[in-house]
Amino acid sequence: MTKATTSTVDHPGTFLLEEMEARGWKQVDLAYILGIAPEQLSPLLTGKRAITPEMAHSLSDAFNVSPDFFMNLQKLYDLQRAKPADPGVRTRATWQSVFPVREMIQRGWIEETDPALLDLQMLRFFGKNSINDIPFIGSGEITAHAAKKTGYETVSAIQYAWLHRVMKLASLMRAPLYSEEALRKTLPTIKAHLQDKDDLGRIPQMLRNCGVRFVLVESLPGSKIDGVCVWIDGQPAIGLTLRLDRLDNFAFVLRHECEHVLNGDGRDTSFAPVDEIDATSLNADADLPECELLANAAATEFCIPSQQLNSFLLRKAPFISEQDVLSFAARLEVHPAIVVGQVQHKTQKYAWLRKYQTSIRKYLLDAEFTDGWGHMAPTGL
Repeated sequence: MTKATTSTVDHPGTFLLEEMEARGWKQVDLAYILGIAPEQLSPLLTGKRAITPEMAHSLSDAFNVSPDFFMNLQKLYDLQRAKPADPGVRTRATWQSVFPVREMIQRGWIEETDPALLDLQMLRFFGKNSINDIPFIGSGEITAHAAKKTGYETVSAIQYAWLHRVMKLASLMRAPLYSEEALRKTLPTIKAHLQDKDDLGRIPQMLRNCGVRFVLVESLPGSKIDGVCVWIDGQPAIGLTLRLDRLDNFAFVLRHECEHVLNGDGRDTSFAPVDEIDATSLNADADLPECELLANAAATEFCIPSQQLNSFLLRKAPFISEQDVLSFAARLEVHPAIVVGQVQHKTQKYAWLRKYQTSIRKYLLDAEFTDGWGHMAPTGL
């Protein structure tokens, strides 16, 4: 039989009894001093009743000791008697302090299960053999090439979790070997399909025919992600969030990521920069890596060639009518929403002709390559 361990901290009543004996007080004496009945004092002396803050003040006056002394005695006694914490508390706290675990469970990225299996699930999610290999929580580091917009030294923990979901879903998709030639030849066809929102749903299959997997993963709260180019066993995949949910942004981000694919950006490090496309990053003098500047330039020319857009603005600005936009879009064979988006960026007037910036998400969501927006893709764990 295992020998029972003795308490290292006695209940506060033991101290009171010792002090009463030292002073020659009986229970009725201390009860009189405290102004309570002896039967009220008895449970306190035998440890059946805890010392309250009010009683601590009364005992302080009775024994000329700080009230904190009595409250600390009670606290130490209570902590000693308390049941040990659920071992899962520390595990959950460790992961949740770094990664959005609750959101990952709600999204079906990992399963809500016994905390003892949480470590295993997170290792499988990130494709690691040891917790020490996972950046942000272990000693693992992210390569400098995999970076975010500011600084480009590392991605955030939220971005890291998101792009691994992209990689997981993309790895479950079948696609032929990637062909750079096929992708370059397909880009004009993709641009043609951007003229009609009903044709947007065909673009993922067109990319896959070139060996480029395409997935949509809703961004996690607190992150600003538009897209990423990842590499799985040397084969490319593009992940988008549809964060702004408008055609001009979709066209720009898609072509931006295609340029990363064409240039092989991130091939040696599993993924290219996690992209957040905003007005600052589109400035010609933005402090960006060379691969980002090239991808931005390619996306800009893909949407509307800079020379033609600048010529249009010189001729029509500052009073550009809706008919001007429609005529210009028809001549370039692009959707008016793309023209509106480019003009808004150039003029910094984002409320102008906003009616053209309607949602495109419903034209793209497909159960095969979509995660989020109410759809829970298989975890694959």
